Amino acid sequence: MSRIFNFSPGPAILPAEVLARAGDEMLDWHGSGMCVMEMSHRGKEFISIAAEAERDLRELLAIPAHYKVLFLQGGATLQFAQVPMNLLGGKGKADYVNTGEWSKKAIKEAKAYCDVHIAASSEDRSFTYAPPQPAWKLRPDAAYVHYCSNETIGGVEFHWVPDTGSVPLVADASSHFLSRPLEVSRFGLIYAGAQKNVGPAGLTIVIVREDLLGRAAKGTPTVMDYKLQAAADSMLNTPATYAIYIAGLVLKWLKALGGLPEIERRNVAKAKLLYDLLDSSGFYRNPVEKADRSRMNVPFRVPDERLDAPFLKGAEERGMVQLKGHRSVGGMRASIYNAMPLEGVERLAGYMKEFEARHG
Repeated sequence: MSRIFNFSPGPAILPAEVLARAGDEMLDWHGSGMCVMEMSHRGKEFISIAAEAERDLRELLAIPAHYKVLFLQGGATLQFAQVPMNLLGGKGKADYVNTGEWSKKAIKEAKAYCDVHIAASSEDRSFTYAPPQPAWKLRPDAAYVHYCSNETIGGVEFHWVPDTGSVPLVADASSHFLSRPLEVSRFGLIYAGAQKNVGPAGLTIVIVREDLLGRAAKGTPTVMDYKLQAAADSMLNTPATYAIYIAGLVLKWLKALGGLPEIERRNVAKAKLLYDLLDSSGFYRNPVEKADRSRMNVPFRVPDERLDAPFLKGAEERGMVQLKGHRSVGGMRASIYNAMPLEGVERLAGYMKEFEARHG
């Protein structure tokens, strides 16, 4: 059976080269006689895998030496609680920017730990734009400022890094992590679930500035204390070993392509192809402000929701799946992460033209 084009928002498409290499190494990793899934996380084989993955990630993002890289579990959702547990430092207040469903979930969780101030919001226009910096009302005594730099559901992406002065900036970068270069030093902490651009579900990557460690609130579980995890090289307990291994292969794939500048070039080309079609069509509609459109997640609608099911059925018949929009917003959504080849977006665009000609 030939592989399909999987437009899922996550767990998402992985590079075919990575899957092939993992298959080749399944029964015997580098002459060890073991699959990586069978290895002890304390053994020299897996420790070398994890260390190499960290080195490659640091190289790709040019992560400064005074930042720690953590390979954790629990998804980005656990970070909604882990961030305030670790970063409040007794201040009791934090600022949040509300740009959609994932922002709202982070805000709801944080309210259990501190006074949450909504510094900016795009709810007034149904979360279809990124609030411009001049509209933000930040508190200078906040412990941190949190925002979701790419809203997977709404398809809104920040193409700029907010300036929060001396207050640490925290980003949930899950759905566009490693899709473009990023100036890590602008952030206090960045976190991302791996299942979009980095690897399989089960791994969460946290990049945190060293001076923010050691602030965990009393009662914070040991495995949720960033300082303790950093001191133990993310191995306080058994980590998501196979997910880290696959992520390491993805990082090597990115390096072989030419790094983040090259993957950004490819992502821009894919997104342009799809958005140009949407903008030239009188049939499809994308609700997001052009300047704030996501390169990774492209939501769109047809004029009559009764056409949604026929559209999705036709796409599946042509080898394209997971194009249904999130249940909270409906319509369609194409997630075109790093591993989605240009060919996949070209096939989708061709089908969309065909569907419009038949139903427009």
